[in-house]
Amino acid sequence: MLKELSIRNFAIIDDLQIGFSDGLTILSGETGAGKSIILSAVNLLLGSRASTDLVRSGAESAELEALFEISASSRVAKIMTEHGYDPSEGLLVRRIIARNDANRVYLNDRMATIQLLNAITENLASISGQHAHQLLLKEEQHLLILDQFGGLIPLREAVGTCFQKMLTLLKKLNELKTIGDRQAEHMELLAFQHKEITTANPILGEDKALEQEKMRLKNAEALYETVHNSIESLYSAPGSVMEKLVAVKKDLAKISQIDEHLKSNAHSLSDATYQIEDLIEGLRSYLNSIQMDDKELEAVEERLDTLNKLKRKYGGTLDAVIEKSEAIEQELASVENIAEQIKETETEANNLHTQLNDFVLKLSGKRKIAAEGFAEKVMGQLATLKMAKTNFRVALQPITADDKADPRLTVDDHMITETGIDQATFLIAPNVGEALKALASIASGGELSRVILALKALSAKSDSVETVVFDEVDAGIGGGVAEAVGKKLANLAKHHQVICITHLPQIAKFGNQHFRISKKVSSGRTRTAIQQLNNEDRYKEIARMLGGEKITQMTLAHARELLER
Repeated sequence: MLKELSIRNFAIIDDLQIGFSDGLTILSGETGAGKSIILSAVNLLLGSRASTDLVRSGAESAELEALFEISASSRVAKIMTEHGYDPSEGLLVRRIIARNDANRVYLNDRMATIQLLNAITENLASISGQHAHQLLLKEEQHLLILDQFGGLIPLREAVGTCFQKMLTLLKKLNELKTIGDRQAEHMELLAFQHKEITTANPILGEDKALEQEKMRLKNAEALYETVHNSIESLYSAPGSVMEKLVAVKKDLAKISQIDEHLKSNAHSLSDATYQIEDLIEGLRSYLNSIQMDDKELEAVEERLDTLNKLKRKYGGTLDAVIEKSEAIEQELASVENIAEQIKETETEANNLHTQLNDFVLKLSGKRKIAAEGFAEKVMGQLATLKMAKTNFRVALQPITADDKADPRLTVDDHMITETGIDQATFLIAPNVGEALKALASIASGGELSRVILALKALSAKSDSVETVVFDEVDAGIGGGVAEAVGKKLANLAKHHQVICITHLPQIAKFGNQHFRISKKVSSGRTRTAIQQLNNEDRYKEIARMLGGEKITQMTLAHARELLER
């Protein structure tokens, strides 16, 4: 239930606070005073899209705030709890609409997203204004209204779930058949690629090793000459390094007998001599390994060329080539099983089709039963709204399947959709002797308002929405019809908090709470003001609604009579 509403710097509203109670709340005032602006503010607090055009001239931002009392057993309370909010504290919604588009949403003083706001407020309040009239003219809404009345939403959702599963299966089946259609060509390509890689049998890191071998073979002569000269200089040539080291070692060994401090140096030189001997042995071994073989170089270059071609075709590195080979093996195994997969998927789709058929036929049958009871109850409600002679029916027609439709999305030549096989159209004949025609093509504004009110009254006890707002419920009506609408609103207010914007005193008199909205010019600016009316003020407002701004004793007396009656 909406408890408090605060609006600042919004359109022509400077600063406005309203406290609401349960029952029927009436908002009245002259045209253009700001009643619809208040409704726009409520819409925004329920998650509708914001526009910077709504920020009051001269202000940088508008701020809207609403406090809702939340029933512990409601769906709203459950969603709040799931997102870490305590519903026992109520729900405080605050929206800031800034000129620089830095808009913000707060829920119980925590910043939130517009998506979360929409999720929480989806079942919080219902606004029946011009939008509701437009929805009622859309036939796709008629089926939803019928299903809600008949308690068929769980079955409708089961159909939708089953339908989506079928779409997923059919998509998978089409993809498998597409693969199957090009299977031979695809398998031939895969087999060629696999043979090309496995024949080459690349080894991880092989290309780098071959590059080094290629460099060694191409420079074998230079390597041989350099290593051979090194051995000569170190050992073989007259006056070689080894010859000089041996001589120096002997001299140090002899002189160390005179000074023992030189013994360590002599030993170090001896160790160095052994190391150089090991080095020379290693160089001789390397010299013997050097090959000057053009055929070996040609074989290495040929192997490198094979590996480089594979790298260019399959990813740029030997790692990628080997991974590609493994992927091809897996795909070959998958393609080989394609026929079996198609068969399994077709069986699954056929079984699901049987289940889907059962669901949609059951739903369609229940809709036919519900449609009769719904029509009778709507006519009963309309009779209390001065439309006693109105004939109302729900026309249910199956959707005809076209030739291109998948058989698994049809039943008895009828097309299956997410909502079943039916289309619903509300038919109405407001006057005796007239033929039934589609609601959208015949109903006047006043008739539409009463049909909407009748539907709200029908769902009053089962509807989970706690607050219902009516903006154009008095469109095109007056006199006794307005009185009947007022009574209906009063009855609806026994089950919901009802807020009604109206120009008609016959409706306003039923309010448990009454606010007058007015506007005035102050310091060159237009401002909207709101006043909760006491009994005396209410007489005057009803009198104004009856006779205009000039209130006479007669209109005051008439107003008192209306309220007391």
